[in-house]
Amino acid sequence: MTAGGSHLGTSEALPGAPAKTPGLATGRAYLAIIEGFIGSLMMFVGSIGTGWIANGSPMIRQPVVIALRTEGWGVTVSTVLLTVGAMVLIRSWLRLGQRLAEWGRTSLRSVVIAVSAWSLPLLFCVPVFSRDVYAYTGQGRLVMEGQNPYEVGISSLSNWFSLGADPAWAENRTPYGPYFLWLARGIVGLTGAQPDVSVLLFRLLAGVGVLLCVIYVPKLAELHGINGARALWISVANPLFLISFIASAHNDALMVGLAVAGVYFAATRRYVLGILLVTASIGIKPITVLLLPFIGVMWAGPAASWPRKFLIWGATAGISFGVLALSGIPYNLGIGWTWAIMDPTPGYTGYSPSGFLGQQVEFLANVLGLPGGTFATLLRTGMKWAAIGLVLLLMFRGDYSRAVRRMALAFTAVVMLSPIIQPWYILWFLPFLAVTGIRDDWQIRSLYVGVTFFVVFGAQDQLSVWSFVELPIDASSLAFITALAFTFYLLFLDAHTRKLLIEGKPLDLAKRGWKWLLAKRDARRTKAEQPGREQLGSR
Repeated sequence: MTAGGSHLGTSEALPGAPAKTPGLATGRAYLAIIEGFIGSLMMFVGSIGTGWIANGSPMIRQPVVIALRTEGWGVTVSTVLLTVGAMVLIRSWLRLGQRLAEWGRTSLRSVVIAVSAWSLPLLFCVPVFSRDVYAYTGQGRLVMEGQNPYEVGISSLSNWFSLGADPAWAENRTPYGPYFLWLARGIVGLTGAQPDVSVLLFRLLAGVGVLLCVIYVPKLAELHGINGARALWISVANPLFLISFIASAHNDALMVGLAVAGVYFAATRRYVLGILLVTASIGIKPITVLLLPFIGVMWAGPAASWPRKFLIWGATAGISFGVLALSGIPYNLGIGWTWAIMDPTPGYTGYSPSGFLGQQVEFLANVLGLPGGTFATLLRTGMKWAAIGLVLLLMFRGDYSRAVRRMALAFTAVVMLSPIIQPWYILWFLPFLAVTGIRDDWQIRSLYVGVTFFVVFGAQDQLSVWSFVELPIDASSLAFITALAFTFYLLFLDAHTRKLLIEGKPLDLAKRGWKWLLAKRDARRTKAEQPGREQLGSR
């Protein structure tokens, strides 16, 4: 419980609270911090040769940059440095968690230092793993020139290709809220759409979101009896968070930071402030509209009648949507942001549960001579509706003291059952799961797998390499092989991470499961032999 006296807090640790593990000194955390800093520096150097540089950037005329991007050796070295640096960050994150296993009073300071040290080199690297940040500049230019990004794409701009944006954005409407468009316009006004300086300012905006998470994740965790340092380590210090929100400069960072702050204030009875902060988050990206019903649950109170709940839900929506409607008046943006909720992007990603299962259903149906595409579409549609059903269930049912946990699960359901999942989407709900408890068993190991998978995926998926560069092996394959080799090292060769990932509880669970099966078998045999023994005894 905090001094604010949140009625959502608990005085006892929830199942996610970490167990004490003697023998790991928090004072040695600096070793992991230094290692991660070196990994970030490697990513910084590697990004020069394989990151995304806008065509209009003066960087591409620098001799060092030309050598790293046009010579085979330069691209090869840059690819290896970028990939190994990202994997070193993963190891550093894991080792930091091991070294801080006691999660004592000084552990929060250590995690904050780690986040700061690991973020610093990423703040200045060339955009990697994504080039969405260049599209932000284009959308800022649209607003500045009096056009509506909810109606036209950046292809309507003169010389738009020099901005560095992915051509996929050429005709696409923006899915972002009005507040982000205001910020993008302001940045373009300051920089004159110069791509490198614009990227830096968008990174600083993302850094504000990261800072909000650093401040409010531990506070929100403590309200739920969860160690704040551990929650911060899980949600903010992890490499996927830092790479996606600092190196890639995704505006999701600001969205998540405002959402976490808003939920914290709502959880400490400052409901209107919480609603306004979540509204600001919606004004960055509208997906956080999902949080409003659960803030309404907190505001209604533990013993609220159904009429009061519906009244509070109406008030919550009225405040938020009223503010957003007024926010659309400047620059004539209106409520165009609602299309991002009502008309989601078509298609699917093959690694999302919906996309993967749909592919398997389509293949099997086609083999049987059935309309596989139709079945796959029905499955994906059904999973989306299942997510909506889970949100409604969690809105209407559940303990009041677990309102934030219910919100986290609803958010998770919407993301994980969607046909499209980008690597950074899991960072939307991760802080809310962390502050309400992620157990040190299959749950934390699922996070290890998810973070590693998306870092490996990003390392080989988003590399900027010119087609005329001659390479013995293409950069994507080199990055993939390098990342897999490092993953193998973490799993089987590294004495520390191997113990964490392989020799710990997963094998213990397998052994217990095997012993349980043997015990069940012996019990069945004993039971089968019992009648014969009874007959012998009766003779």
